[in-house]
Amino acid sequence: MARRRWGREPDLPTLGQLEKEQKRLDYRKSYGSSLLGTIYALIIVAGISMLLSSLFISVLKIYGDSMEPGLESGDTVVAIKSTRFKRGDIAAFYYNNKILVKRVIALPGEVVEIDEKGIVSVNGTPLEEPYVKELSLGECDIRMPYEVPEERLFVIGDNRQDSADSRAVAVGCVSAEQLIGKVIWKVWPWQRFGPVR
Repeated sequence: MARRRWGREPDLPTLGQLEKEQKRLDYRKSYGSSLLGTIYALIIVAGISMLLSSLFISVLKIYGDSMEPGLESGDTVVAIKSTRFKRGDIAAFYYNNKILVKRVIALPGEVVEIDEKGIVSVNGTPLEEPYVKELSLGECDIRMPYEVPEERLFVIGDNRQDSADSRAVAVGCVSAEQLIGKVIWKVWPWQRFGPVR
């Protein structure tokens, strides 16, 4: 018959076991701290991104083919908030509860003329337009020559045959209140990633 051992002291852990347990506890503590730090950093980055997005940049998706070949339907682009444009810049603006993206052709006070072949002249000088898919007068119902009103921009799509823009009285020139910003970068799809020209 086996003897019962009442009140026997439990085996004490060895120094090696204590060190191993301490390392495990230290690892858990550092992992938890790292995880919390990462979560806080992500929250701060997301907050800053949202603030920057609302104040300085807009991310837009292109619908339609009025800016082909430079911008295609489905492209995602970044626009920086701006009301200062020069000829050749691409402007994003509100029109009829939609966002349109067109190229700035003429600035306030400049005189635009488009001939039957679709050649655009500003202040009597024909523009060189390597970005245009095919020259065309398109749907134009404004009287030529046309003087751009003060504080407005005259804009046209690069795909001249298929673009609703300042050549139509219905759209007209773009005012500062309509502007979203200057389109500067293509971000999606990846194979088209790069600056907008």
